[in-house]
Amino acid sequence: MMRGKRIVLGISGGIAAYKAATLASQLTQAGADVRVIMTQSATKFITPLTLQILSKHEVAIDTFDEKDPEVVSHIDIADHADLVVIAPATANVIAKLAHGIADDMLSTTCLATTAPVMIAPAMNVHMYDHPTVRQNMEQLQGLGIHFIEPGSGPLACGYVGKGRMAEPEEIMAYIASFFMKKQPLRGKKVLITAGPTIEPVDPVRFFSNHSSGKMGYAIAEVAAEAGAEVTIISGPVPLQTPAGVERFSIQTAEEMKEEVLKRLADSDIIIKAAAVADYRPKVVQTQKIKKNDHELTLTLEKTTDIAAEVGKRKKANQIFVGFAAETNDVEKHAIDKLKRKGMDLIVANDVTLEGAGFGTDTNIVTLYDANGCVKQLPQMTKQKVATELIAVIGERLHD
Repeated sequence: MMRGKRIVLGISGGIAAYKAATLASQLTQAGADVRVIMTQSATKFITPLTLQILSKHEVAIDTFDEKDPEVVSHIDIADHADLVVIAPATANVIAKLAHGIADDMLSTTCLATTAPVMIAPAMNVHMYDHPTVRQNMEQLQGLGIHFIEPGSGPLACGYVGKGRMAEPEEIMAYIASFFMKKQPLRGKKVLITAGPTIEPVDPVRFFSNHSSGKMGYAIAEVAAEAGAEVTIISGPVPLQTPAGVERFSIQTAEEMKEEVLKRLADSDIIIKAAAVADYRPKVVQTQKIKKNDHELTLTLEKTTDIAAEVGKRKKANQIFVGFAAETNDVEKHAIDKLKRKGMDLIVANDVTLEGAGFGTDTNIVTLYDANGCVKQLPQMTKQKVATELIAVIGERLHD
């Protein structure tokens, strides 16, 4: 469950810094993308080269050591973090975070990130029990920071008591437990449709649409990270299948219908994000239609309404989510579609808005159920839209 997660490992200046090498190694072996930040004092206890070799990435130390002119390093690390773990965390670092001090790479990154933060304290027993340190930790806990309790026993300073950093195996277990709690779809089967369909006219021509498949693939990736067993039925798109997702490629609306109905009964959640053709040529020519000086008339027939079929057949314990790409009266059309087709949720967007709709990396959507608006989202990446959608589905699943 840590595979592919970007974990920022912050190491501050305490003797327990040597344990961070084992933690970095274990996280990397578990499939995490580990980015290490060391304070200057941490480098007195363990070399950056050791952490670079174990994490397979350059270690960040100096806020002003900008190697890539395309990004600001601490912001880039902060933005891409799924989790920040500070181990060991000295009393000094804890105090900085509690009071918003940003005077080095680690504290600056922690203030800039929106990712969850875990702290594994390590210090002398009397420092750990000092009222100021306890107050700082309580303040950080109130802000949602997670603390991994230190152990008791002989300390490097010669004292015996509480203050030794938790062992790397304990921290690994805590991180695993954290990510498990973030898997609201664990054990569930999710069926997703994505991309366009293409309807042939003759051997060289077809009807299709502008769907890129990016939204459906983002949902598949997030659903898999949320613990689900994910199947994606995809029209022709040049996108890489997300890790852990089973993909079935189709061309036409009829092929998509067959694949969906074949797997419908086994699915707990059905998310129909594909842009399926509503019409297809009634007759597909076996030879290329030659150009002439006259008009060409094609007779079209309706394709099977896959969403309506799913709505008719879905069971009470299944969640059915649809999409509505609209150009006007978005709420009215979206709720009407949801009710007509037996959906539980619908994700609607106005494709005329800049930053929304087909082909973009961002979207602007509103989630509706039969009672109206559930959640309105501002412009954000399709990955973040997918995260919000999966969170709403998870809440309903466990309600």
